[in-house]
Amino acid sequence: MDILSIKNLTKSFGKTRVLDDITLCVPEGSIFGFIGENGAGKTTTMKIVLGLLQADSGEIYVCGEKVRFGMTATNRHVGYLPDVPEFYRYMRPREYLRLCGEIANLPRELIEKRSCELLELTGLSGANKRIGSFSRGMRQRLGVAQALINEPKLLICDEPTSALDPVGRKEILDILKQIRGRTTVIFSTHILSDVERICDRAALLHGGKIVLNGTLTDLKASHKTDALRIEFATAADKTRFCENAAPELQNGMECTETEITLHARDIAAAELAALQTLTQHGILPLRLELLAPGIENLFLEAVQ
Repeated sequence: MDILSIKNLTKSFGKTRVLDDITLCVPEGSIFGFIGENGAGKTTTMKIVLGLLQADSGEIYVCGEKVRFGMTATNRHVGYLPDVPEFYRYMRPREYLRLCGEIANLPRELIEKRSCELLELTGLSGANKRIGSFSRGMRQRLGVAQALINEPKLLICDEPTSALDPVGRKEILDILKQIRGRTTVIFSTHILSDVERICDRAALLHGGKIVLNGTLTDLKASHKTDALRIEFATAADKTRFCENAAPELQNGMECTETEITLHARDIAAAELAALQTLTQHGILPLRLELLAPGIENLFLEAVQ
């Protein structure tokens, strides 16, 4: 089942077309990376999904229900974390979550139960100071907690790690990994390494269009591998290989003390030539592997 379905969505601001007939689906239980440069239209898409911005054309369904501009009925299925969440700074975290639960019309007993669970999940169970004194990372974690208070089927995180230091980014990513399977997450970002760390599916928005879409495994498999890495037991083995390798291998060779990375247009032919050199000269490598393209390489290939 698809928790979120976007069909032929188009949106322009003046003469600038930000979204150009985009279509994508987010399957239930996935962590879906929505990738794009700053200004690509990711936040615009999220606001349309939330019914806060009117599309020019297209349809959006959340849990099978059609999203309508200005009508937030489908938002009962959704938790939302904006890139810069705002809070009543004089409140303490438990007070704030209690308020969020009351706004969501949750029973008092459930609010208390969910608040305890979420403060524990986000590492804030011992934080009893006013929110105004929180660090940026603590506020972001509290933002995750408030977005999850009503046990949403879809959690939308809009650039949740963009302004955080490495520790803060790791904390947010770890929380999202912990809730995998409990809710579906759409994770909007331009930080490609974050997508590679936690997402199982991704779509790339560029020039108003979806130019990549699928599981990370399938996306990597569909793009040509152009590198072969060989790790040697000793530097002497590496040197002997380099001295005897065919010229076509030496043209695309990157070396460290005991490793070589070979780049070639015909990677299968390069692999065969490397194996022949190893066999002919009695060199036994510790490792020989084809390097799958990373998400960064896929991104650069798609936008160039």
